[in-house]
Amino acid sequence: MGSVDEHVLHMGTLNPNVIELQYAVRGPIVARATELENELKNGVKKPFTKVVKANIGDCHATGQKPITFIRQVVALCTYPELMNSDLFPKDAKEKARKILNGCRGSSLGSYSDSPGVMVIREHVAQYITERDGYPADPADIVLCTGASDGIRSIMTLLLTGKLGKDKAGIMIPIPQYPLYSAALAEYAAYPIPYYLNEAKGWSMEVSELERAITEAKPHCCPRAIVIINPGNPTGQVLKKENIQDIIKFAKREKLFIMADEVYQHNIYAEGCKFFSFKQVMSEMGSPYDKMELASFMSASKGFMGECGYRGGYSEIVNLLPEITAQYMKSISAKLCPPVSGQVVVDCIVDPPKPGDPSYELFIAEKNEVLRQLKEKASLVTELFNSIDGISCNTLQGAMYAFPRIHLPPKAIKAAEDANQTPDSFYCFALLEETGICTVPGSGFREEPGTYHFRITILPQLEELKAVLGNFKDFHLNFLAKYK
Repeated sequence: MGSVDEHVLHMGTLNPNVIELQYAVRGPIVARATELENELKNGVKKPFTKVVKANIGDCHATGQKPITFIRQVVALCTYPELMNSDLFPKDAKEKARKILNGCRGSSLGSYSDSPGVMVIREHVAQYITERDGYPADPADIVLCTGASDGIRSIMTLLLTGKLGKDKAGIMIPIPQYPLYSAALAEYAAYPIPYYLNEAKGWSMEVSELERAITEAKPHCCPRAIVIINPGNPTGQVLKKENIQDIIKFAKREKLFIMADEVYQHNIYAEGCKFFSFKQVMSEMGSPYDKMELASFMSASKGFMGECGYRGGYSEIVNLLPEITAQYMKSISAKLCPPVSGQVVVDCIVDPPKPGDPSYELFIAEKNEVLRQLKEKASLVTELFNSIDGISCNTLQGAMYAFPRIHLPPKAIKAAEDANQTPDSFYCFALLEETGICTVPGSGFREEPGTYHFRITILPQLEELKAVLGNFKDFHLNFLAKYK
């Protein structure tokens, strides 16, 4: 490879923002999990026979079956000759034809417009209108390569292009989904962390928002607030009154609202209900219904879990026309999101209706996925709270638990000696002894002096029960070791 000095790029010349960037859900512990998988394949003896990757919300990787209707429509769009087959129901064929008629050359292999196929954007707008009871405009819908791409695209609009105290500040919840801190590091923007209150079920309190922005103002120019609802990794679901308070705060501070709502189908706890920020803003009336908002939705979560298709959308609300034009210009450089992913989005927002040939199977599959997730959310919460040295708030929604581990001082000292955070030390030990791959809470950031980990509830029920049993044994042995 030659010496370092012969290369244009080495650690001394690499963009420092890339070095700063961290993405915990695919971090070092996941790399070690992959190594362990390979060691098992090569016959190396371990205390376990399988690595369980409970680090990421990858539904189908953990055994969830695809929704039949979605895959039928994707298949028909990909290979239209299947329209002649009797294996596919009439409504799936009709949807595929409608989508293909909206594609150039009637082919999924052609570029779409940069914001996506218009007929799909129309269906998204119709879905939002029916969900919220307030109209949505297809012109405000931008299809994207998963929600993460839409989030990054909006963030680029908010950057100031300046450094020091004039750089853009973005408020992010702590614990946060690592996409946000990674993107802010990449863009050299200023993260403004606000802490969710674990003692009150990961609630979001305006007094904490005010503390966070007051402390940040000498260091940046606050531009936006990110809200994840339902929460990732924390699983809380915001009440309508809470959303109203956040909107009022954003109005006072002149902040753009970024509403990450990708888990809107994943609500489990009694008394919890999803309210979109768009709906609540609209209900509040003037002046709140004129505020700038971008909301994000994904095909990767919910009941569908189609992560690999990279489908998603964002709705932009109340942007000035000239800003919308600049936004459309900026996404045109990406050409367009994957058209097959756009097809998946269409099936989610415009599913079979009662009376359609596919309806009974579709609704049965959807309800069964959500029923199992609700059962697993309850199972995980109860088990963690039954174990000494662990506490876990109720999983109200989303796909993860974020339990707090109360580590003995001796374990914290051992972690320091190993040059690791205490929760990373714990999670690496868990992986090496049980094959269970989780994500240390420090990867999501957490309140100083507290330690957590994130674990997905996606594994199939029997496997999840086995995982939790192995986890309990490990944890009690860990406590005994470092007592």
